[in-house]
Amino acid sequence: MPKGSDVSRSRSAKPRPAKPDAGPLLRKVCVTAGVYWVECVPADLYVLCGCPADSVKHLMRRGLIVPMERHGVQFESGPNAILLSDDLLQNGSFCNLSEFPVLQMLYRQGMILPGHPNNRGHKPLIVGSRIQVDSQIRYIHRGNYGLCSEEEIREAGVPVDEAREMMRIKLRFAFGAIRDSSELVELLYLDDGPVEVRGGVMLERLSKNRFRFAYGDEEIEVDLNLPPFQTYQSAYPLGFHNIQREYFSILHNGDGDGWDPDRPCMASILLFQGKVYLIDAGPNVSNTLNSLGIGINEVEGIFHTHCHDDHFAGLTELFRSDHRIKYYATPLVRHSVGKKLSALLGVHEDLMAEFFDIRDLEFDIWNVIAGLEVKPLPSPHPVETNIFLFRAHWGGGYRTYAHYADIAALDVLEGMVTEDPAKPGIGRARLEQVRDRYLTPANVKKLDIGGGLIHGCAQDFACDASRKIILAHVGRPLTDAERAIGSGSPFGTVDMLIPSNQDYVWRYTHQFLTSYFPNLPGHELRMLMNNPLVTFNPQTILLREGEIPDYVYLVVTGNVEVINQVSDVHGVLSAGVLVGEMAGLHALPSTETHRAMSFVRALQVPIDLYLEFVRRNDLFGDISRLMEYREFLQDTWLCREIVTAGTLNAIAQSITRVRYPAGAAIDHDSEDNSGIGFVKTGSVRRYGHRKGRAHDLETLGPGDFFGEETAVFWTTYGYDLKTATPTEVYYADARILATVPRVRWKLYETYQRRKEMGG
Repeated sequence: MPKGSDVSRSRSAKPRPAKPDAGPLLRKVCVTAGVYWVECVPADLYVLCGCPADSVKHLMRRGLIVPMERHGVQFESGPNAILLSDDLLQNGSFCNLSEFPVLQMLYRQGMILPGHPNNRGHKPLIVGSRIQVDSQIRYIHRGNYGLCSEEEIREAGVPVDEAREMMRIKLRFAFGAIRDSSELVELLYLDDGPVEVRGGVMLERLSKNRFRFAYGDEEIEVDLNLPPFQTYQSAYPLGFHNIQREYFSILHNGDGDGWDPDRPCMASILLFQGKVYLIDAGPNVSNTLNSLGIGINEVEGIFHTHCHDDHFAGLTELFRSDHRIKYYATPLVRHSVGKKLSALLGVHEDLMAEFFDIRDLEFDIWNVIAGLEVKPLPSPHPVETNIFLFRAHWGGGYRTYAHYADIAALDVLEGMVTEDPAKPGIGRARLEQVRDRYLTPANVKKLDIGGGLIHGCAQDFACDASRKIILAHVGRPLTDAERAIGSGSPFGTVDMLIPSNQDYVWRYTHQFLTSYFPNLPGHELRMLMNNPLVTFNPQTILLREGEIPDYVYLVVTGNVEVINQVSDVHGVLSAGVLVGEMAGLHALPSTETHRAMSFVRALQVPIDLYLEFVRRNDLFGDISRLMEYREFLQDTWLCREIVTAGTLNAIAQSITRVRYPAGAAIDHDSEDNSGIGFVKTGSVRRYGHRKGRAHDLETLGPGDFFGEETAVFWTTYGYDLKTATPTEVYYADARILATVPRVRWKLYETYQRRKEMGG
């Protein structure tokens, strides 16, 4: 059967007579890249195969989750089982985020609701390798409860009495007890050989991420592998927006919820003095930023409210930055987020500090961050949550933005009031404190009005004195009563709090040039800066493969796609990259096409002016000396997306060359070869030992690398390296590589993949 076919095939050698009224009993639908739907109606089995972020929204858009009614009860259809990817990560994104699909089964389908017509004694079924299934159970548990005991809350620095009060509220949301996630879901391990999923449907793994379903004499195969350089797709189109950077403004990049198939989840982007700060990182945050013309490298920091997936799932996409993005939250929230990330990745929770620059905030005071003031407020919620007030001083006083996600409706909290300290619930004094915090006036206030047990209600803010109220975190049209209280915030709209009287893009330009040419006097850099800033529309080619460039472009904002058809390498470059430098200096045709992925602003320097600048400052020798190494590094998968000039030059300057004859053993644990080894030419076999015999694990060719296990993660796989042909290896300083989050993340992906391959 051709790969990707949606047609069932027979296991019998002889075709069966066609039944005019009966189609195949097994059916497969490609939902999106790396995600499939497999159903067997006679077995009452509906399987979501692969569950990256926003899987539920993809199913809704494909018509695989639809509203239904039975016995007068309205609910949704949908999957009742999940087949997990064998990979934890693919191309930088989570493969398995089952929290929202499981919640959809339990509550929106009604599988757990007492007396519901769809509650027929089955639990959601999670199928996959033991390591992935167990990881999902731990992650779902943290997604339900966050910190699970008073001890864990106190470990976050919370005083004893306050920790006890927080635990009382948490237990009330949890109906009195912290339960094991295995009480909510069924588990099925798929390791060796076929297993029965349900109702006679058999499932087996054919190879990594390739599976076969069988029912009777019908079979279907699914392949959950993503092609190289491809990422999981967004469930909704966003278009492109050219955003003006103001002194203090709020850019709205989401007002939906985790169930809204047409909009991103509630989030905002805060722009202050030219710096970009995210408020939460929901699913597909890279796609969201690209639509707004913001590159990952432009993000200064993230303010994080809590660990539910609709505010958490995009965290790993921020690891693609050239620098450690600052992470702002209270220690309470940070501990909760760290434990969930740890459960999902199967690593120690200190991993967060390797990828983020942790900046803890204090509750209930104004924390000052480079002129911006932020006050986190505790919000009663099933998991640890802080909502935020932001302010900056301007003529006549402060301008203030309030971001309230997630909050609970006051009538829900009223029903939880008890003064008995031994019972789950909330005290009257705490409730009144919450009410006062909710109604703190602001110039702009963005609210969660999702309703239900754990979300807010617009009516609670009917008397709010804020100048503008924005209603968000809802996946349905607003009612007339809600529209009378608050405004909407369509994707890409901006609320300006303090206008700018300067163009911050010139400041970025100066910073990038200073980083690229750190030893040159200011007047030389100002000569380059006297050239125009040009804007490229999305999907416009800056430099075409085979062209000799007329200009060198310094990308200042936005994202640029790089396409090399010969090597079939693709990459995404963010702010700070020079396009056309190598080809321009040597008057050679470009070997790559550079194409704007969003609105891109770039400094346009004529090539003859750039050549004169290089000659006058005697830079040609330095540039040429590093050119070969830099060009090689940027052609590798590991370093493809490094764009910060200082970082790329530092790596290039650390490289040492070693040449090996064919059949030579490479001691990658030795002090001489303690860095990351890149294969420049030739090939290297990586092989392990099983039952006293060597077996091939993989062959590394030009651009591939080895040594991450000892140089970065301080462990070993128990494998050996031997050259298959005469080989040249470039060794780069692992300490420099490991400081670049996007490189460290790729090293971690490779580390996980090779560890699972076995020695």
